[in-house]
Amino acid sequence: MPVKEIARELQGKAANLALRMPIAWVNILAGPPVTVDGRTLDGRAQWFLQLLARSGRRPVESKSVAEARAEIDAFLPLLSGKPLPVGEIIDRTIEGPAGRLRIRLYRPAGSVARLLPTILYFHGGGWTIGSLEAYDLPCRFFSARTGCALVAVDYRLAPEHKFPAAIDDAVAAYRWLAAEAIGLGIDPARIVIAGDSAGGNIATVAARLLREEARPPCLQWLLYPVTDLGMDSPSYTSCGKGFLLTRAGMEWARGHYLNDPSESDDPRVSPLRANDLAGLPPALVYTAGFDPLRDEGHAYADRLSAAGVKTIHREFESLIHGFAGMRGALQAAARAMDDMVAGLRHELAQLGR
Repeated sequence: MPVKEIARELQGKAANLALRMPIAWVNILAGPPVTVDGRTLDGRAQWFLQLLARSGRRPVESKSVAEARAEIDAFLPLLSGKPLPVGEIIDRTIEGPAGRLRIRLYRPAGSVARLLPTILYFHGGGWTIGSLEAYDLPCRFFSARTGCALVAVDYRLAPEHKFPAAIDDAVAAYRWLAAEAIGLGIDPARIVIAGDSAGGNIATVAARLLREEARPPCLQWLLYPVTDLGMDSPSYTSCGKGFLLTRAGMEWARGHYLNDPSESDDPRVSPLRANDLAGLPPALVYTAGFDPLRDEGHAYADRLSAAGVKTIHREFESLIHGFAGMRGALQAAARAMDDMVAGLRHELAQLGR
């Protein structure tokens, strides 16, 4: 194993051991609780942020795209917990708008259903970083715990492929899945469109573009989604620095994703700015209390509700952005993921009633 990989592995194990210390020790080492906007940061999340700061980790905006991609691919698996067993994992390619797209299909173990409900999942990473490999463990978890098949899409990333490439890939992936569903053992009437952060943005934009389809998505499952790249909500000020995702990091991602800053006004970039959200699938929207994206996620849930879309919004007020990849490091993140899975299972059970 190369020296760099050995060092990375040791750093990951050391960080995980530090995060698993008794909470009484964590509370002493982390210092006084951090409170912002009436919310108190989870103690282990506070300690995790301090460990990152002490590690000398450079902020994403100081990195090249290649460096940022290598970092998330290396470290997200170290935070994501043990792999949950699934019945089958299949890698394949499908036809996309500009060539072949990689997808990864997960099937839950022990399922006896002829046609499975399915999560079409778009990973986070500011439209610029993230991969099927980085998100493998969260995707295994979601498939195993929901009992759904899951199709993860390796959509095109910026800056090589700027807006609207990711959106075009998402629409194409959904249409492919809906058309091929029966042959894949998937129920075409129960396809959930989902994603976290930038992936949540991609998912909800695609849901709006697909609402006139013969079989539109049955649900939206949005984890701390980006909904307004104007970046002017109050939480960008109160949580814009010091909580992993920063305002500067979002500006870095926006600069790579958009062809021009004026595209922030396009509802395919900022779904909160869409004139009409009526007719969208029911939505489960989850936000984190210590996240610059918190307020725009809440505002989007309110807009959906006002448009007559059944919407459930829950804020995990003690957590930071990206917690869906931290199940192995933060107990509060693991509990939140269990709650999100339970919410999705409940809403799927309500379909057709």
